[in-house]
Amino acid sequence: MEFVSDLIYKFENNENKEDAGAMEAYLRNNFSMYGIKAPLRKQLLQQKIKEYESQLSDENIRSIVNNLYKKPQRELHYSAIELVDLFLKKKYKIDDILFIKNLIITNSWWDSVDFIAKHILGNYLLQFPDEVKKVIAEFSASENIWFNRSAILFQLGYKNKTDDMLLFDLCQKHKLSSEFFIQKAIGWALREYSKINPNEVISFVTTAGLKPLSQKEALKWVHKKTNHPKVNTELPNSKRMKHLAKTQS
Repeated sequence: MEFVSDLIYKFENNENKEDAGAMEAYLRNNFSMYGIKAPLRKQLLQQKIKEYESQLSDENIRSIVNNLYKKPQRELHYSAIELVDLFLKKKYKIDDILFIKNLIITNSWWDSVDFIAKHILGNYLLQFPDEVKKVIAEFSASENIWFNRSAILFQLGYKNKTDDMLLFDLCQKHKLSSEFFIQKAIGWALREYSKINPNEVISFVTTAGLKPLSQKEALKWVHKKTNHPKVNTELPNSKRMKHLAKTQS
């Protein structure tokens, strides 16, 4: 299909080499970039979707995405996963988990993995809730940190639908990881859930023995937006609980 070649042509005509250098450096020079910032990139993608509207379907979008994902430029990877979310949300097939796995482990970095975890894996598992236990157990047990990060983050958009026991179990399992991206994921996932249930998150963070980075990230929203006292996470657990009880009395 000409959609891919036309999108590439459109991106090439909007290349900004100066911005590309800065954007590549931000991603630690792991990818080539056209230097197209997100608002313009999304506008160009929408233009092509409208132009090819009659030819794009739930059935051929996977092939288009795989084609885009083979290209070196990062903007094409972003467009690929945005196409998945646009065309397949609530329309996944149960065996699309294989497709999703491939997206996670191909061209892996935090920017793509985070979108996939929240918008693609998260929505797939909302559609197939009976697959949660199997898929997340596999991802969590993997030696691939991007599968681990995806397991921790897939509930980011769930809000009141969040399985807090699963979230806390995953944080416990990976709490001793020395990987920056895992420590940040734990903190981010807990921080998002603290917007729904701050007391549960405070209780968990107070006793879980998380890494300092995870603790700091987890409690950012609680400390900024609520009247909860600041938890001194440097204290041993027993003293920490006494300190928290004292500040709340």
